[in-house]
Amino acid sequence: MQDFNLRAPVGANKRKKIVGRGQGSGHGTTAGKGNKGQQSRSGGKTYLGFEGGQMPLYRRLAHRGFSNYPFKTVYQVINLDDIESRFEDGATVDITTLKAVGLIKGKVPVKILGDGQFTKKINCKIEAVSASAREKIIKAGGVVKNAESYVTDSDKAE
Repeated sequence: MQDFNLRAPVGANKRKKIVGRGQGSGHGTTAGKGNKGQQSRSGGKTYLGFEGGQMPLYRRLAHRGFSNYPFKTVYQVINLDDIESRFEDGATVDITTLKAVGLIKGKVPVKILGDGQFTKKINCKIEAVSASAREKIIKAGGVVKNAESYVTDSDKAE
């Protein structure tokens, strides 16, 4: 390619479509909007759920009660056998150490479940621990505490 022979790629520069300027233009009469009706009119839009004047489904069905679904807490779950394989005896298990060994991602709360055998003495500082996991950790000589008491000002800022 030479400097004096620069051109835009084919199809890069398109001419603006001018509508409603008579039959000879090729886009006259209906101006590309089909035939008559609401959609061919200026400002002729409908709202979401509109069913042409029929009572919409969202108004036909009864809505009663309360759903907690939008507010539920979703936990990343980790089993004790994963902790057993990745941590040494006497280690502290919290959010930062779990991220460091690759067991969790992101900022979603963590829950430890009691699946598998557990023999190591650990110091556990996690949001949620199941009853069976708590029992196994304590039986092995470990300590289980709520993570809320360990939240620092720098963690709150994030």
